[in-house]
Parts: sequence; structure tokens; C-alpha cells
Amino acid sequence: MISVETALEIILSEIKPLGMERINILSTLGRVLGEDISAYIDNPPWDNSAMDGYAVRTIDTKGASKDRPIILQVIEDLPAGYTAKKTIKKGETIRIMTGAPIPKGADAVVMVENTEKSAGGGQKSEVKIFKEAKAGDNIRRGGEDFKKGDIVLTKGMVIRPAEIGMLAAVGKSNVYAYQKPQVAVLSTGDELVEIEETPISGKIINSNSYAISAQIMECGAIPIQLGVARDNKKDLQEKLEFGLTADCIISSGGVSVGDFDFVKDVLKEMGSEMRFWKVAMKPGKPLAFGVIGGKPAFGLPGNPISSMVAFEQFARPAILKMTGREDIFKRAFTAILTKSINKKPGRMHFVRAVLEDKKGQLYATPLEGQGAGILSSMVKANCLIILPEDAKDVKKGSKIKVHILDQSLLYQDKPGY
Repeated sequence: MISVETALEIILSEIKPLGMERINILSTLGRVLGEDISAYIDNPPWDNSAMDGYAVRTIDTKGASKDRPIILQVIEDLPAGYTAKKTIKKGETIRIMTGAPIPKGADAVVMVENTEKSAGGGQKSEVKIFKEAKAGDNIRRGGEDFKKGDIVLTKGMVIRPAEIGMLAAVGKSNVYAYQKPQVAVLSTGDELVEIEETPISGKIINSNSYAISAQIMECGAIPIQLGVARDNKKDLQEKLEFGLTADCIISSGGVSVGDFDFVKDVLKEMGSEMRFWKVAMKPGKPLAFGVIGGKPAFGLPGNPISSMVAFEQFARPAILKMTGREDIFKRAFTAILTKSINKKPGRMHFVRAVLEDKKGQLYATPLEGQGAGILSSMVKANCLIILPEDAKDVKKGSKIKVHILDQSLLYQDKPGY
């Protein structure tokens, strides 16, 4: 039996990012960028107005105030998307919309709130200026965002909406991104029936395949469900061989010490180089890992919670690494334990709990029902308390580490400002 840390090192030493593919930028969300992106133009391409208002020569606005406005002649209206036809001269201004290029002769924009139209129309229209302008007021300078030749995105970045916006801004409709791993998912056991079936005595519904598939999707990978392999080597081997068409195989069940626990034996017979099959953790001790034809193969425990917890600790970082990501580990938060936990040293414990933020301090409350088959407590949990292998009984009020299980803690029912 090896430690969680050693098991993770062994697994990750066998994992490499997949290849890349060229895809439309809207398909890159959540993917890892596979190339550096440089700009072929300045952004903005030219000086432009940051406000609706009037383009002016600052010298013409000197001394302007509410009580003593400066009156300028409006010689043109300039909407966004067009260039001024005229050059601003002494005593003149051009009405300008946000985003329009700054006209020749102007060195500032007075926002419309500090002006008032005077009577008249056409070439004789005038505007009152109530505030003295300073050079550069309300002007966005050409290239202030980025300049031609700048590297605006770098290989290895995870693509968010902002990155997609940047790709569009530099005219990239298709880019290289790391491929999504395809992960074969297999459940084993004669006791399993599919969700459409009504379980008879001695049978249970196959929930593991669906929970694991959902975890795979959370990682940005594609699950391929292989169904249920019965407790015989022939059926198990056939399904595992089909699973080799994927980039990774994850099975659940069949890795303990029972007479019908065949997974690790069949993996060996198929040429798998087995790395380990027991880890010092609770839940999740019976865990097999090997490599078949260069493909990583995980044999997770059959109990639902053991399977999900083992996935979180080992399969998740492995799959994320396959996607090209470097940030593959969940961040650990420090919290105050609200109830004592009994523990013997020898195994790392992962305890289902509810994490709450009370005036800026995190508190973790262990849930009742920590059995490896109690799925309802996993539903209630939003975190896992992590107790180190050498830890003994942990008292109420102790500081402990937790991993967030879901995104719920990122949201609340009212804004935080």
C-alpha cells in the first residue's frame, strides 16, 4: 500500500498532453491554447473618442465654466464607423460619437454632459462648452490596448470568454488548441443494472458510470460509456479492449480482493504494466493503476463514494494534464472544524463536509453518513476535509484543509459590493 502522494506522482509521470487541433474560437472555451497569438494591427487602430461629446481644440475651451460658457461652431456630426471630412480650426468643433476617430485639429473631447446645444442648424449650429478641456481628455489612444506584433495570448492559457474576445479582436477565427481527451468508462459487476431497469432482489442501479462520466465532463473531457462488464474475464476483457480506442480508461469495481474481482488480473493479462493497486486513503483504498499500450488505465473502487473521491484525487489531475493544463490540482482552503473527527493514523482521510463562510472565516462541518456507499451525503457535501495520513483524532476548533467539490461557493443570493 502506497501513500496518496506517491500514487499521484506515479500516475502523473505516465501522463502527457494530447495533440492539438485547429478549431473555431467558439469551440475553444475551457480548452488550452496551443499557440502564441500575435496582433497584426494596433488596437485601437487610431485615436478615438471615449465619450459622446464634442471634439475640440483645448485652447478654444480655456476658461469655460457654467457661468461663462465658450460658444463654438459645430461644423460636422461624426458617428462611429466614419472619419471626419473636415479639420477643426479656431472656434470650431465636431460633434462626435463614442468610438469615432478623433478629427484632425482636435486634441480633446468634451463630454456631452458638459455642453448645451444652441439654436440654429446646419453649418450655423453652435454649442456651449461649460468645462475647460485638457489635452487628451476622453481620448483613447491608438495602440493603448496592444500594438502590432505584440503577443496578446500565449500557448498554455486556458481559454475564457475574455480570451475568445481577444482572438476575435486580432482576427483569429480558428486557432490551435489541445484536444479533448476521450475517456472510456466501464462499470463491473453482476449486481449492476442500467438506470432504465427496475432492480430485482440482489441488484442495484449502475450509478457509477454516470457520476464518473459527469466528473470527466467537468474536466473538459469526453466520456465514452462502455456499459457494464459482467463478473467474468471474457466480458471484462472485451470491453476493456474496446476502451483502448479512447485516450484513457476508467473502470469502477473489481479491484478489491474478492473471488470475482478481476480487473487488475485482466489488465495484467492484456499487457498492462501495473503500477499499484492499493493506496493509503479512506475512502478509496482499493485502487489500481496501470498503462496499456501507452494508455493510462484506472481501476477505481466499486463503492460510489470511494469511486468519486478516488477520481477527484487521481483521475481529475491526470485528465487535466492530458488537456494541456498546468494548473491541475484543486486549491486547498483552510477552515475551522466545527465537530471533532475520530481518526487513526495510517491513511489519509477525505471527509464529506459542508463549508460555510461566516464573516470571512470558513467553517467545515462533517456530515453524518460517511460510509463509502452513502451517496446522499456526497450530494449534501460541498467540500472534502483532508486529514493527513499521520493525523490522529482531530478536535473541534482545529484548523484543517478542505477541497471544494463544486462551484456553489462561488455564488450567493446577493451581490457582495
